Amino acid sequence: MGVGKTTVSRQLMQDLPNSVFLDGDWCWDSSPFRVTEETKAMVTDNICHMLNNFLHCSAYENIVFCWVMHRQSIIDAIVERLDTSSCRVKVVCLIADEKSLRERLSADIKKGVRTADIIDRSIAKIPLYRSLNAIQIDTSNKTVRMITEEIKRST
Repeated sequence: MGVGKTTVSRQLMQDLPNSVFLDGDWCWDSSPFRVTEETKAMVTDNICHMLNNFLHCSAYENIVFCWVMHRQSIIDAIVERLDTSSCRVKVVCLIADEKSLRERLSADIKKGVRTADIIDRSIAKIPLYRSLNAIQIDTSNKTVRMITEEIKRST
């Protein structure tokens, strides 16, 4: 939340050949937003279904997927349900330092895009992201172009 996942993913989709982009939030955009065991299972099923459809479509060479996945178990639950027999899966975790995250989220709050409670929730999750089995990219003080180039070099 606030590290640039969607912006960076959209740019990667433009940069990579024959690409498609899925934001996991699109699979769980509801009002009211409810987090229950049922809705968590539903969103994971929605994501896996769409990703597998993209994997099986010959039109796509690159699939860019982003979502807030702060626990390794979330990543593993998705990857284990995908047909990856003819592809490589690259897991990249975008992180930011506390100062950058506060600034970005505060700007979003001022725009009315996010609510104030997002800051404390996001800051509390920083250590969780650092422990993931993923390529770690720090987005603090970097442009979208700098981040996408770093991702392309590291994968």
